[in-house]
Amino acid sequence: MKKVLVTGGAGYIGSSICHALSDKGYTPVILDSLVQGEKSFIDQFPFYHRDIGDKDVIKEILEKEGPIDSCIHCAARIIVPESVECPDLYYTENVSKSLKLFKELIDNNFKKIIFSSSASIYDASLNTSVTEKSPKNPISPYARTKYMTEMILEDLAKRYQISGISLRYFNPIGADPQMRCGAYAKDPSHVLGKLVSVYLKKQKTFYVTGTKWPTRDGSGLRDYIHVRDLATAHISALETVIEPGFSPLNLGTSHGVTVYELIQAFEKVIGSQIAIEKTDPRPGDVAGCVPQISLSQKILNWTPEYSLETGIRHSLEWAAKWFPE
Repeated sequence: MKKVLVTGGAGYIGSSICHALSDKGYTPVILDSLVQGEKSFIDQFPFYHRDIGDKDVIKEILEKEGPIDSCIHCAARIIVPESVECPDLYYTENVSKSLKLFKELIDNNFKKIIFSSSASIYDASLNTSVTEKSPKNPISPYARTKYMTEMILEDLAKRYQISGISLRYFNPIGADPQMRCGAYAKDPSHVLGKLVSVYLKKQKTFYVTGTKWPTRDGSGLRDYIHVRDLATAHISALETVIEPGFSPLNLGTSHGVTVYELIQAFEKVIGSQIAIEKTDPRPGDVAGCVPQISLSQKILNWTPEYSLETGIRHSLEWAAKWFPE
């Protein structure tokens, strides 16, 4: 079974990728500091409780695991408001340590690095629909760390003739369809997580953060993609032969959903209404945009399969299992 290094493999997205890899016959080898991850999600896989910035960590893993030549890099801090409050922490953890990791991977003969990036790097003020060539204007420190890491990967990929693939996407939803892993934050910062919290009566009201955006109903526009679809896209990038150099690719559904539309879909799934309240945008929030995925569909032969409603149902099913009353 071919082994693949997954950084941040104990996290929400990383653990889903690891199970999807295993389902396809790969062995994920996980490198995670557990600052944010949940080890119980991936107990059956080789695991290294280390930091991606540790010197010689890749060499040590290879000495124990044998040859590995591909890495899926998911490790990062991801909370936008926190990045506004602690930008130095985010630049250290997401940018400086990624540079160290990339050089370690290159020095140990890795040929492909798949970077789990973000579509928040785009300039959402210019167009609500973006392609890989659309102008960039990351607003929050979090988004800037993703863009900076992409630029580092681009330069290194060209210099050392490796395949550097950056996958850009917005909001993952749902859980592993077999309920082996999912979102684990007790106080989620993302929209669907907060809706689930209201449904489970962990909080009384859902706050619509911003109602005067230039969208069709004034609420923020987002692209919600099932976490399993994200996982299969990362595997498609792993399996696709892509020439050395830097290749950015958008992932998503290409179907924009406003916050109000998400609330309507959520209420349809649960069969009841929830209490909502309008409030000001959070620090770092933007109106939003939707990534076009035609290039990913062509190059990776990948198309998302799960609907918004299925993602909501899986999120609720996972919450009932992971956060029982």
